[in-house]
Amino acid sequence: MNNIKDVSYLGKDYNQFKQNLIEFSKQYFPDTYTDFNESSPGSLFLDMAAYVGDVLSFYSDDNLKESLLEQATERGNIYDIAKSLGYKANNVVPAYVTLSVYQLVPATGTGDDVKPDFNYALSIKPGMRVKQDSGAATFRTLDSIDFGFSSSIDTTEVTIYETDSTSNIPTYYLLKKTAKAVSGEVKTSTFTFTSPIAYDKVVLTDINTIDIISVTESDGDAWYEVPYLAQDTIFEAVPNLLENDPDFVNYRSSSPSLLKLRKTAKRFITRLRSDNRIELQFGAGISDNNDEEIVPNPDNVGNGLAGFRKSIDVDIDPSNFLYTRTYGQAPSNTTLTVTYTVGNGIQDNVAAGVISKLDFIEYNDDVNATNNLNIINFVKNSIAINNDAPAVGAKTQDTAQDIKNNALANFATQNRLVTREDYIIRTYSMPAKFGSIAKAYIVPDDQISQQDLIETRVANPLAMNMYVLGFNSSKQLVALNDAIKNNLKTYLGYYRMMTDAINIKDAFIINMALRFEISVLSNYNSNEVLLQCISSIKNYFNIDSWQINQPIVKSAVQNLIGNIPGVLSVVNVYFENKYDTAQGYSGNTYDLASATRNGVIYPSLDPSIFEVKFPNQDIRGRVVSS
Repeated sequence: MNNIKDVSYLGKDYNQFKQNLIEFSKQYFPDTYTDFNESSPGSLFLDMAAYVGDVLSFYSDDNLKESLLEQATERGNIYDIAKSLGYKANNVVPAYVTLSVYQLVPATGTGDDVKPDFNYALSIKPGMRVKQDSGAATFRTLDSIDFGFSSSIDTTEVTIYETDSTSNIPTYYLLKKTAKAVSGEVKTSTFTFTSPIAYDKVVLTDINTIDIISVTESDGDAWYEVPYLAQDTIFEAVPNLLENDPDFVNYRSSSPSLLKLRKTAKRFITRLRSDNRIELQFGAGISDNNDEEIVPNPDNVGNGLAGFRKSIDVDIDPSNFLYTRTYGQAPSNTTLTVTYTVGNGIQDNVAAGVISKLDFIEYNDDVNATNNLNIINFVKNSIAINNDAPAVGAKTQDTAQDIKNNALANFATQNRLVTREDYIIRTYSMPAKFGSIAKAYIVPDDQISQQDLIETRVANPLAMNMYVLGFNSSKQLVALNDAIKNNLKTYLGYYRMMTDAINIKDAFIINMALRFEISVLSNYNSNEVLLQCISSIKNYFNIDSWQINQPIVKSAVQNLIGNIPGVLSVVNVYFENKYDTAQGYSGNTYDLASATRNGVIYPSLDPSIFEVKFPNQDIRGRVVSS
């Protein structure tokens, strides 16, 4: 006898469940129960069963929905899914501001040789804290402020502050530096650890945490934040000094820091919880040594990085490699001090001229002890701060939709360098303290192959050429020094694919001048029209708008001039290559006439960029009679 009953699975809500139960009872128990009146005792059990079914159906649908990024609504689930895709949600985004920092120094010398006494120039450590005049916004500087050091990317401005009333000789000079600062009140929390616990976690109490500044042990050792615990290598910025690398110390003015990679077992990850608190999670190891000091990782043998093995000189059981990944050290028998910042959201976007309160300052090295102590105290008390521009960028935490969009975008790139755009964006994102990249261009490497006396260029699929340029203090293109290019190679090398080699090269700078002739309508002032034309051309050739290997379309320049009010016609436009190094040009000669085809001036085969280096003298025009 077949006892299998036909069960309907189409019901999704209370009413459907109840109706299905009634139909099921009528079909399979027609003589057992017949009273389906709403007031009957049996109806109570039908209602209860339908209720349970409706609740279970809801939660099964909800669990499925909350497991899908696009459908999830609970922030905790959205955070977890985004993290699994490699994106860490932002809690509160800070504001950034450029500070003007001032200091007085006495004058030294006599007669015409009077100058600032830089023996009293101060060097301020990163983390100087300043506050809004009347408000809650707090900012801290990101880099050192060295008044005694000046370069093209870190200029010290000097002006006369005070003169002798009798001789009119300067007695004090005012030094000015600019410094980047980020909003956030600095706070600390301490956590005590006894026995090691694998993947131990601690939670910060504040709900508007921006980021973790540092995590230090009671003995001073540092712990480092990593994107995931399996990452055992971090970026480390070291001062560009002789003892750190004698090959690059001469380039300290444009590259104050060197980028190094180092291994660390003391690492942690952070996670934003649904209650908007930050959770820190540590590793599972119980040794002070790196994982591969316990069991060597053959992938890292002989790679040349500090902290990595040069060779394996012990007998190893290959099966151990399956079980010894500790994902960093678990803290034990120590106290960790977590220093972090807390923000105020969009309230930190303060107006210009309202940041002037000095809250905390610490110096790298005190000024020469042989100097006058009273003057030392005076110059320290002379420190003043102001923000000439408003602070911008702060916002409250990411919305649910922001997290979803950013997670999907992040997952598409996988934090790897695959496409041309990946390389360009990563190049521009290198921190400025390692060197500033103004222009970048990447192409596959190629080699010259000769066959039957015919030379051809053959692509090399395993290498790419990155062409870069920088700016000098006048925002003119210059070649980058070896220190910056080495930092960039290290930076890109961390993200590149294993099979990709990166060659960092200088792009060619083609300096040029532009001359033009126009006729002007009779009812317009010729000089005013001419000045408007020159101004428009200057804006057109602004170096911010030009990229490596971008051609010049002559018709675009002609149309630009022709659209200026008052211009009757564009009589002539011609370009001239400027290369005399004695006049400040790059020295690269280029035949513009041969490079022009169909009204387009093309750059050279070797990546290059057109630049009007001195627009005030190299853009000239005249008015001719119509």
